[in-house]
Amino acid sequence: MVRNEGPEKPTVATKLRVGLPHVPSLYGLEPRKEYLPWSHAEERLVRSRNYWICTSRPDARPHSIPVWGFWIDGALYFGTAATSRKGKNLAKNPAVSVHLESGDDVVILAGVAMEVNDKPTLKKIDDASQKKYKMPLTTIAGETVVYCVRPKMVLAWTEKDFPKSATRWEFD
Repeated sequence: MVRNEGPEKPTVATKLRVGLPHVPSLYGLEPRKEYLPWSHAEERLVRSRNYWICTSRPDARPHSIPVWGFWIDGALYFGTAATSRKGKNLAKNPAVSVHLESGDDVVILAGVAMEVNDKPTLKKIDDASQKKYKMPLTTIAGETVVYCVRPKMVLAWTEKDFPKSATRWEFD
């Protein structure tokens, strides 16, 4: 559990710092006493059906594609074929950005994709996939690689309250 002052206790097992996104001054963001609660971002991460995974090709061109995924125990899990473009990209450079579908209730996560191999976690992911998507994840193809992305940084805001809702969380 994150040690956090106040009633909210994020489920990410790390230190959490909250503040403003790093943007040019023309956005009009000013330090304030209250930011979006971590539960706002985490609820959206749990509820989302599709997650846009952004990776870098070997020549540094971006590659973005939606995947099915699962927010479990403070991390995003998703799978892909090792021979897919995102699989090849992550094998060379595990840095990843993840965006949810809404531009009106934004959540953007940045982190490093780590391959998951332990059987208890893979079973947990398959169970979650069966529940959420009505099919297993790891048994649908022999070359499926499952990744875990623990956030290094998360941005969130709601369009209706921008810029007052713009929030940045940083994780150790």
